[in-house]
Amino acid sequence: MRELGLTVRPAGLADVPSLVELRLANAEAHLALDPDVYRVPRRAAVVRHFTAMLGDEAGRDGVLVAEDRDGRVVGMIEVLRQSDPPAHQILLPEPSAQVHTVVLPDARGLGVGAALLEAAERWATDRGITYLSAGIHHRNVGAVRFYGRHGYTDAGFSLGRRLGGQ
Repeated sequence: MRELGLTVRPAGLADVPSLVELRLANAEAHLALDPDVYRVPRRAAVVRHFTAMLGDEAGRDGVLVAEDRDGRVVGMIEVLRQSDPPAHQILLPEPSAQVHTVVLPDARGLGVGAALLEAAERWATDRGITYLSAGIHHRNVGAVRFYGRHGYTDAGFSLGRRLGGQ
């Protein structure tokens, strides 16, 4: 295993270009998994998203990046807080968030994802979040295996049906 000299830290506005490239590369990979579900977003929309997210003084959500020893961003993880269910629904409220992890292909298998996930779990715990989930497409076997190795288990099924003759 190659030694990366990895540093995981909160993302800043200077990281937006790297975050955009990670998001777009991840979108291309997901498009190959299922073009009926995924798309490649417009670059400008991704720039706006990360610029707004990182400029949010309240820091509701988190973005962490992993840098190699040369300062190259090789991965990121977003921690997106979920809203509590409305009072009229039956689900118990629980402080929760969804994580989205992206690692560059040439840095996979080197512990980058594990370091990002560990840091995200600390970030969430420090903010009172008690449940993390990761929405994974069933064909993304690498991601299913990755999260499974880190204690994430099936949390149910999401069933759906396209309407209108599709």
